[in-house]
Amino acid sequence: MAIAEAFMSEEEGVKIMLPKSERVRKEVITLSPEKKSQIEERIGWKFPEQSFEVYIGETGNQVDGYALVQNTIGKHKPMTYMVGVDSKGRVSDVELLIFRESRGSEIRQKRFNAQYEGKTVNDPVRINRDIINISGATMSVRSMSAGIKRVLVLVDEFYLKPAGIGSDTLAAKKDKGILPSIFGN
Repeated sequence: MAIAEAFMSEEEGVKIMLPKSERVRKEVITLSPEKKSQIEERIGWKFPEQSFEVYIGETGNQVDGYALVQNTIGKHKPMTYMVGVDSKGRVSDVELLIFRESRGSEIRQKRFNAQYEGKTVNDPVRINRDIINISGATMSVRSMSAGIKRVLVLVDEFYLKPAGIGSDTLAAKKDKGILPSIFGN
């Protein structure tokens, strides 16, 4: 028996992810084979997609954030969810759009998906590391976590690094040690 439960549309998800934006535009990022390999290496797993649609929320000439729809396999079937990322590369929200399995839809509950909020590309975003599992929904949790990590890496690679605020910049700031942070250099 096929079960598909739709919780919200993509358009409703965008309004939740980018609520204060004056305008939202949509871009498609296409991965070259080299870029795809680089991203797969950063997240630690392979994926079939070659391109991704990115909603970019803007106010004036400032980017408010990004939202990407992800389709990853739960236990047997794909689940569709949206991940919001703020302009600094932190997860702002996660919303389940469509769930197609008979079990595991608890991942849509705010008390579960709130644990992703604030995660960055530098966080593991892995079960038993920084994500608490849901008993009976392990595959859905694992899949969602992997998709969220992929979104963080995509936003970092395609938007934050080119703007000079990506993970390379964060790593360079961390490597300077404690004295520069005390003295402001």
